Amino acid sequence: MPRSPRALALQALVALALAALAYVAATNASEKLARQGITAGFGFLGRSAGFDISQRLIPYAAATATYLDAFRVGLLNTLLVSGLAIGLATLIGFAVGIARLSPNWLVRTLAATYVETLRNLPLLLQLLVWYVAVRVALPEAQRPAAWGGAYLSQRGLVLPRPEFSGVAWLVPAAVLAGIVLSGAWARRRARRVEAGAAPGPVVGPALALVLGLPALAWIGLARAGHPVPVAWPAPGPYGPEGGLGILPEFAALLLGLSTYTAAFIAEIVRAGLNSVARGQGEAAAALGLSRAKTLALVTIPQAMRVIVPPLTSQYLNITKNSSLAVLIGYPDLVHVFMGTVLNQTNQAVEVVAITMAVYLTLSLGLAALMNAYNRRAAPGMR
Repeated sequence: MPRSPRALALQALVALALAALAYVAATNASEKLARQGITAGFGFLGRSAGFDISQRLIPYAAATATYLDAFRVGLLNTLLVSGLAIGLATLIGFAVGIARLSPNWLVRTLAATYVETLRNLPLLLQLLVWYVAVRVALPEAQRPAAWGGAYLSQRGLVLPRPEFSGVAWLVPAAVLAGIVLSGAWARRRARRVEAGAAPGPVVGPALALVLGLPALAWIGLARAGHPVPVAWPAPGPYGPEGGLGILPEFAALLLGLSTYTAAFIAEIVRAGLNSVARGQGEAAAALGLSRAKTLALVTIPQAMRVIVPPLTSQYLNITKNSSLAVLIGYPDLVHVFMGTVLNQTNQAVEVVAITMAVYLTLSLGLAALMNAYNRRAAPGMR
């Protein structure tokens, strides 16, 4: 349908107004930066950072690291806590959501209490409670609890750290292969169920693949004369030294994000299960299926088409809410990049723009993955 000249003129005026506003804002920012002796651009990323980061998943030396290295460390920390929180919140949310419909009064009441309590308390407050509770419950750093080469104290949990260098990369590759193969096994099982065949086990084979393949790779490398080197922690004057450290800030953030979001996921799951016609469950019971098998084979697969869209929003909330880590000192992207890097460089426009672009990319990418899953799974669930 052709647009009228009036509509086209109005759209052109709006576009010109937005362009003019962007030009004025950019000019104003450039002039202010010039007066302060700050050079605009992203060249600051190559300068030496000169500060340490308490948790890092990649090599990072404060003496030689750049601001770009600090950005990578903060980004990986954000991805780590967000990914683990999504998985943990999903497990808790589905368990509590199913418990909300339990015929057992006590289980149903406890699940309802969990949901109504946690989703009505601010996440910021819950993070503080988790952080204080985690720190208070742990022993002092000078007298850590030790077992099996691991140390637990108020400075966190320190574990032996395997070094996956050289041919040792085969071990994490085996983990990825196990995850892919377990997913393929689950899809094969779903196709067998749709074809009318008896459903096979899922959890057992999946655990065998995810855990068994890396174990075989580890043992095989050791027998071939290329054992995976392990850095063992040791007691120090101020606490355990070396190894792989898990900060109490990380634990508090992970627990806070997971338990808070799980309360919302539980209500989404409950609504999805209630959307399935009662006759479906009655037909399954008439066939002799137990309640657990009815949920796994009949109710949940049909409810997923209702659950997935709002579940996507909760996953996005976890990713964005992880930025609250700055409150308890966990070195995520906001804490490292928009905190320390911004204060040292004064490149406010560039730092904020990069941070916004990262969160926007993460949110859009996660939404695209969930939408693809929804489109692929929905036709078979109707």
